[in-house]
Amino acid sequence: MKDNDQKPGNLGHDLLIKSSWQRCDSYGLEQDASPADFALARGEVSHLKDKHHYLIDTTGHEVLPFYENILNNSSCLIILADREGQVLNCWGDNRFIDSKKRPYFRDGNSWLERHNGTNAIGTAIETGQAVQVQRDEHFLKSNRFMIGSAAPIYNTERELMGVLDVSSDAYLPQAHTLGMVKMMSQSVENRLIFSKFGDTEFLMTFNTHTDNLDSQWVGLIAFNEEGTIISANRRAEMLLRYELALMNVEEVFGIPLFELKNQPEGIPVAINALGKYKMYAHVRRPSQAPVIAPDFRERLQPQPEQASPWQSINYGDAKVERCIKMASTIMERDIPLLIQGETASGKESFCRALHRASQRRNQPFIIINCASLSGSTIEEELFGHIDEYTDQPVPGLIQQADNGTLLLKEIGDMPLDMQARFLRILEEGSINHSGSKARHPIDFKLLASSHSNLKDMVESGLFRQDLYYRISGLKLDYPSLSQRTDKVQIIQQIHTDLREDHQPRFLSEEVIQLLDKHPWPGNFRQLSNVIQIALLMADATEIKPWHLPDDFFDDIKNSEPMSPSAATVATAIPPGPATEPSTVTAAASAAGSSPVTTAPTIAAIDPLDETLKQYNLHQGNISRTAKALNISRNTLYKRLRELGIKQ
Repeated sequence: MKDNDQKPGNLGHDLLIKSSWQRCDSYGLEQDASPADFALARGEVSHLKDKHHYLIDTTGHEVLPFYENILNNSSCLIILADREGQVLNCWGDNRFIDSKKRPYFRDGNSWLERHNGTNAIGTAIETGQAVQVQRDEHFLKSNRFMIGSAAPIYNTERELMGVLDVSSDAYLPQAHTLGMVKMMSQSVENRLIFSKFGDTEFLMTFNTHTDNLDSQWVGLIAFNEEGTIISANRRAEMLLRYELALMNVEEVFGIPLFELKNQPEGIPVAINALGKYKMYAHVRRPSQAPVIAPDFRERLQPQPEQASPWQSINYGDAKVERCIKMASTIMERDIPLLIQGETASGKESFCRALHRASQRRNQPFIIINCASLSGSTIEEELFGHIDEYTDQPVPGLIQQADNGTLLLKEIGDMPLDMQARFLRILEEGSINHSGSKARHPIDFKLLASSHSNLKDMVESGLFRQDLYYRISGLKLDYPSLSQRTDKVQIIQQIHTDLREDHQPRFLSEEVIQLLDKHPWPGNFRQLSNVIQIALLMADATEIKPWHLPDDFFDDIKNSEPMSPSAATVATAIPPGPATEPSTVTAAASAAGSSPVTTAPTIAAIDPLDETLKQYNLHQGNISRTAKALNISRNTLYKRLRELGIKQ
């Protein structure tokens, strides 16, 4: 959005300054008056900073480091103020400020218009919009030595909580400074949403193109399990020109909730917002189980220990426990970790739990899906770039992981040229933005995952050997779902997580045995889909085998040798036009017998497939199923046992 673009209700710049001066006149201020000096006692300042410590820390530690070039300007001061205009903290250099005026910038002093006239902080608070106040636009003459650019900061409930300001004594127009301070305030708001909702709710970022889904200017919403939007940044509502509070995410974005909640992270999904805006989105699932409100009737009882980050990962499998023990041992050391395992086997969840259990748990956890690295802008997304309009650095995904954990997902799919660039980052411990030679120190814990055997890729020349040994300080083989000995506990937990209140709390032993027997080539993703479908089919009733999708049984059949001989299959096929005589001929030929006819061969009907089809069609009714197949009940029982269905 350009600086001169106006949102509905926003004032143009000239009218904004004129209205502010009128307010100053109504306050009885004189242009020749000195700025107000509201000196707070040391204890009051300490209390003020404690009250707003989260805003101060988020701004200073999670946002400003990405704009470090602005701090290198000796005549520039960054000021954070609360909604009352009181200074909370300053960064940068105040040497451009006369020593007699510096007390006005100390912590606790107020910059409301009624105290200090027209100024960037006070006017932004008064109007609720970003503003730049030039030298002579300040109401008080004593403030006309500086130019101020300020933007309001809103909390997750869209209430004004503070203002971020950049002040300097530059004579030249500062349009790029206003754009930057808008971006900085937006970054603070985004971090507040991520911090408050990232553990327990779904987060969705969206924008007009796939190549800007990781910028500060994305629309960002948080929605709960039911699909209700519980928070949205200002950019989201500006992109859609629509108020999103408490709207249903399906209605707004035209995509089923189930699909959104199960969208692979890092893979963009196309959306048709409000039926007229074509956009793209990333969906991030909650990193923790939903928090259950405490029962205060039991507040006098001993409280359970805080849940372990491994609780949703480890259900007693020896291989997983070994992975946890070994990974935890090296997590606090400068040793990279490589996790290899099948797609959707839970490698990413393992890495998230590892991060939450580490000393970096309060720092960023950044995922780069190497399988999606393509396009002309991917280098900028990874390594950052210099904004062509502001000449300021825009951090990439790698730099966003500074002091935290970086997961390179499916690193075997990283292009070779990217491998070389990333290897240099690891060797030098620093990064430079695209278009810049200046390097910036960076520190992160490196995790990498791959479904491919990287050693084989090294031998075939598809992966750099030097990078392989850089990322595989410790290599762990993570088990697939079919290899897990705690599969039953996993099945029960996923059912518990997916079921709704009106649905039965437990699975029957028959269904559990079927699910346990399955080979699960699609691992956790397939298991979640199967249980979700079964719950939808069963609704409020208990899940039965016929509620499971047909291809579920195909996987079971294909994973085991066919027990009946071809001749048995042939004789077991119920009579009918489709099987006389060519079907019998085909089956007999497969068994090695002489054909009884030379009629053209038609593909044989698999009796187990037909049995399953009729069994599901008649919802497990044995008599009706046997009648439809024209077989005895005993034959039907035998076929059901071969399908893994016990009666």
